[in-house]
Amino acid sequence: MLAVFLGSINVGGNRVVMADLCAALGNDGFGPVSSVVASGNLLLAGHDHAEPGLGAAIEASIARHFGITSVALPRTRDQVQAAIDDNPFAAGDPARVHTHFLESTPDEAAFARLRADHAGRGAETLAIGPGALYIDYIDGVGSSKLTAAFIVRRLGCRGTARNLRSLARIAERMNSNG
Repeated sequence: MLAVFLGSINVGGNRVVMADLCAALGNDGFGPVSSVVASGNLLLAGHDHAEPGLGAAIEASIARHFGITSVALPRTRDQVQAAIDDNPFAAGDPARVHTHFLESTPDEAAFARLRADHAGRGAETLAIGPGALYIDYIDGVGSSKLTAAFIVRRLGCRGTARNLRSLARIAERMNSNG
């Protein structure tokens, strides 16, 4: 089973009924698809690894059916668990500690630029991991200046974040279904 983390779904004007999204992706051959926790988190049954191009194919399907440009980042069960276990801020508030899944792992220069440009803008702490940025939004996400757009501009790759509370529920569901 794979988890697919979608960005730009059910935020702003990009409203999609998750049952409709799951049905459309299922009809497009992505296998049985279900949603978990909240919008933007999909589980693909029958997949145990992400074939090259899977994320791009899901993005194309979403654009075709719903007219939404999204990022789709597939992760295996082990990768979802690592996003929890490897997060150096995991001892913090699980609602404020996030793993920001990325299309690729940024180089050290891009991460250094992100940290430098963010210095003095907020209390958040940052660390980089394979295909992920770990963030402790100490004062909460809602008031943070460390936005997805800010991150994308500095790192040069798209991503989408989930807090540790949501990731734990997704991992639990992945473990109970396969």
